[in-house]
Amino acid sequence: MTDGTDFVELARIWRGPLVESVHRGTVVVANFEGRLVGSWGDAGLMTFPRSSLKPFQAMALVESGAADAYGLSDEHIAMACASHDAQPFQTGLVGDWLGRLGLTEDALVCGPALPRREADQATAFAEGGPRRIFHNCSGKHCGFLTVAKHLGAGLNYGDAAHPAQKLYLDILSDYMGRDAAALPTGRDGCGLPALAMPMRSLATAAARLGLGYSGNATRRAAAKRVLGAMAAFPDHVSGLDNATSRIVRATGGRVVVKGGAEGFVLAIVPERGLGICIKIADGSSRAKYGVLARVLGHFDVMPTAEAEALIDAAVDPITDSTGALVGGTEIVFEKPVPTTETKATLGFWLGGVKEAFF
Repeated sequence: MTDGTDFVELARIWRGPLVESVHRGTVVVANFEGRLVGSWGDAGLMTFPRSSLKPFQAMALVESGAADAYGLSDEHIAMACASHDAQPFQTGLVGDWLGRLGLTEDALVCGPALPRREADQATAFAEGGPRRIFHNCSGKHCGFLTVAKHLGAGLNYGDAAHPAQKLYLDILSDYMGRDAAALPTGRDGCGLPALAMPMRSLATAAARLGLGYSGNATRRAAAKRVLGAMAAFPDHVSGLDNATSRIVRATGGRVVVKGGAEGFVLAIVPERGLGICIKIADGSSRAKYGVLARVLGHFDVMPTAEAEALIDAAVDPITDSTGALVGGTEIVFEKPVPTTETKATLGFWLGGVKEAFF
């Protein structure tokens, strides 16, 4: 448990002339060496990244050979990383995927759900109600199910001792530089194990994922394919024109973004070798992508003016029931003063690090 001192003020919600709400949290930016490039709050904060870990889980799908064995496209790979809205193009891919496996949605561990968008919910009710393929994690579950079937290890992939889970933990351990199996574990909303970890460790793992950073050539290739799929198909990872997609498109795919529940978001900047983790303390997601946009400007991932403009595109407006604008979101944290540690990271990219891994 945290006593609140791990968090700093990141955003304010205005209604008319007054601040109505404040969002505090922690932001950590690290490079592939594990050095802090910048941080707000406690970089060692132990928390659950939730769905932000899906890119690492999807690595097992590619590395094991399961993706190629079942003829999966990069659209399927993006869906394995998704927390999706269950829009028709997304559920169509999940249905196609299950068909390739010769299985029905009953094989998925996740429970029945409804699409997130009202129009899709109306269609779902007209066609029979909640289904497992509508669950926002159904793509991830198809990924684990595919690995399980490819390995011939039984379809109980939700068991923490299953070989598909163990392969994922091996991959995550490789990129974190510590034993992921020793991390605290809870259970995610979709029924699979959920790991907790220090934010600095995950930011480091994300930076390494962006570079491949493994002695295993197959693993490096898997990293490249997973991140390439997420950059090429950002709508699959979330939903049409969601904040995730807007950020990926605004950066020309140079930033890969994966949101998680309870106010978490992970971003990877491969060309800069950076990993970014954001946790909003109260679990709200409404300000986290605006916070990310500010971070991208602070570290020159994109010009400051473009990053500040992206804040408005990345957060939902505060409106009344008629759609009239009645408030707004203000991102309030400033660029950190470089420390001895952060200064040591500034020139690391000049040595051609990317070429060394890919």
